[in-house]
Amino acid sequence: MSFQEKKNIVSLITTLLIFSLYSMYVFQKYQEGSFHTSNAFSFWGAFILILIPVSILAKIIIHIVFSMINTIATKEKEPRITDELDKLIELKSTRNSHYVFIIGFLLAMIPLVMDQPPYVMFIILISSGLLSEVIGVITQLFLYRRGV
Repeated sequence: MSFQEKKNIVSLITTLLIFSLYSMYVFQKYQEGSFHTSNAFSFWGAFILILIPVSILAKIIIHIVFSMINTIATKEKEPRITDELDKLIELKSTRNSHYVFIIGFLLAMIPLVMDQPPYVMFIILISSGLLSEVIGVITQLFLYRRGV
């Protein structure tokens, strides 16, 4: 298994784990009444604005730890040079990821038109963001396996 495949598997697991743990934490606090928000928009805004830096920070730390453990275990260092294949795979995965997010964004607008509560739109929007990231990583895994 190549370094890129291992990195993508770690990224996929990390993404799902961070999102799951953070969501469980926030909704547990919400049920306890720890959030004193009278406005649904401020709750969901805080949810997203805290999720982004927490996710970025955790992914940076986990990537560093993964690189250290992988180097120690396999004596293989992270490739410093990306070739045309790596760039092509990254472009295709980014394209697929963006398509999924755009479709999710459009689907998130439907509840607003149908006079649904705002939380429906936010749940669809956040879910499409998560799904787009997962699709991007899975696309990379698939293309590295297949060799484009």
